[in-house]
Amino acid sequence: MYADEQEILCSMALSRALHLNSLHQQLLLKEAGSATELYRKRGNLKDLLPQASPRVAEALRDMDTQMERAREELDFARRNRIQCICQSDERYPQRLRECADAPVLLYYRGNRNLNAQRVISIIGTRHCTEYGKEICRHLATELQRLCPDVLVVSGLAYGIDIQAHRHALACGLDTVGVLAHGLDQIYPRIHRDTAAEMTSHGGLLTEFMSRTNADKVNFIRRNRIVAGMADATVVVESAAKGGALITAELAEGYHRDVFAFPGRTTDPYSQGCLGLIRTNRAMLVTGAEDIVNAMGWATRQTIEEARRQPVQRDLFPDLTDEERLVADCLAQCDDKQVNMLAIETNFPIHKVSALLFGMEMKGVVKMLNGGRYRLLR
Repeated sequence: MYADEQEILCSMALSRALHLNSLHQQLLLKEAGSATELYRKRGNLKDLLPQASPRVAEALRDMDTQMERAREELDFARRNRIQCICQSDERYPQRLRECADAPVLLYYRGNRNLNAQRVISIIGTRHCTEYGKEICRHLATELQRLCPDVLVVSGLAYGIDIQAHRHALACGLDTVGVLAHGLDQIYPRIHRDTAAEMTSHGGLLTEFMSRTNADKVNFIRRNRIVAGMADATVVVESAAKGGALITAELAEGYHRDVFAFPGRTTDPYSQGCLGLIRTNRAMLVTGAEDIVNAMGWATRQTIEEARRQPVQRDLFPDLTDEERLVADCLAQCDDKQVNMLAIETNFPIHKVSALLFGMEMKGVVKMLNGGRYRLLR
C-alpha cells in the first residue's frame, strides 16, 4: 500500500524539523503510529512521549513552518518523476526499515524494486587502484553468472563506488546509487551519464530534499542507507581510515554480513580490508562464489553450471569465431598463458598471439605479467 499525500507531507516536515536526528524521528513515529498522527499531536508531545526533551518538543512545534517547504518538494517530485516513499509505504526497503536510525522518508528515481530478493552493497576507497577496478569487474561478472537477479548498491562516489555501478551496468545487473544530496543534482558531475543510465537499470535514492548540498556530514549519513538496505556489504579496497570502514561498521551493527577482499600488506588501500579481516569484522573473500556460498544464495549445482557456462556470445559482437573460442577458454579461468590457450584451442602459438593482439585492441582482453591474458568483459 502506498502512503497518501498527507503522510508524505508530514513525513517531509518531520524530517526537516528533526534534521540529523533519525533516532528521535523513529521513536516518535513508533509512538504515534504515523507521521500524520504525530503532526496532529505536535502541540501535546508530552502526552505522547513524556521523556521527550524540550528541544524535541520545540522542533515538532516547528512542523507547521516546514509544511510549505514540504509542499514545494512534493510538487518538485511529481514534476520530475520522483517517488516519495514513507516508512509505511510497501516500496520502502524492508531491510532498511528494520534499522533503528532509518530515514522516515526516501526520494527515489528509478525502476527497480528496492525490496529485491538479493541486495548487496559494494563499497571502497575513492582512490582505488587498478587492482580494485579489476576486483569490481570480476565481482560484477561473477555475480551476474551466479545471481543475475542481485541488486548492487553503492554511493556513486569516485573510486570503487562508480566502478561497482559501471561494471554492474556493463554486466546487465541493476544498480542503485545512494546520494548525499537531493535529486536535483548529481555529485560528482562527471558521473551524470552513469547516473542517467542507472535510472533505467536500477535507480537513484536519497533521504535529502532538492536544494540540499553535498556536505560532508551528508555523506556520513548516506552510509547508513548503503549498509542498511543490503543483505551484505563488500569492501573492495580501503585505507586504514575512511568512509568504507564506517559503512562496514554500520552494517555490522545492523547484523548484516560484511565481506572484504584482501590485498598486499604493503598496499595503503588494502590496509582497511586487512584490518577488517584480521579483527574478524569481515569475512575474507576472493570472488563472488565465496559471497554467494556464505549467503546461501545458490546451490552447488547452480555454481557448477555457472563455472561450465561459456562467455555469452552477445557480449562480444565484434569477435570472429576464432577469437570467440579464445574468449571462451579465458572465461573458464581467471587468466591463462599463451601456450595453455594454444593447447586448449588447438591453434599454433603464433596464431593465438595474433588473435590475442587483435582482442586486446578491441578491449576484450588484457595482457598481464608473465605472458598471461585476462578477459575484460
